[in-house]
Amino acid sequence: MEESTTRQRITEALREEPTTPRQLSASVGVPTRTVYEHVRHIAQSLDHADEQFLVAPPACRECGFDDFDDPLNYPSRCPECRSERIAEPQFVIEPA
Repeated sequence: MEESTTRQRITEALREEPTTPRQLSASVGVPTRTVYEHVRHIAQSLDHADEQFLVAPPACRECGFDDFDDPLNYPSRCPECRSERIAEPQFVIEPA
């Protein structure tokens, strides 16, 4: 019986419910940085599929800023208020 790859396990988790990179890291057993790399590839591979990759971007917990340049990244601080209290982005895969 074949084992599924890390990317396949992440994809299946994203099809179930919205998930943060930290949650994916814990459930799949890879570092959070690696989750971001896999998620970028998964998002690109769904471009021509019957599914869509959706992102709830990171948001500042102090001022609410959520217009970060790259929603597939976890910023260290808010560009508006400089707070480091940033909520992680959430990812999900849904039918198109």
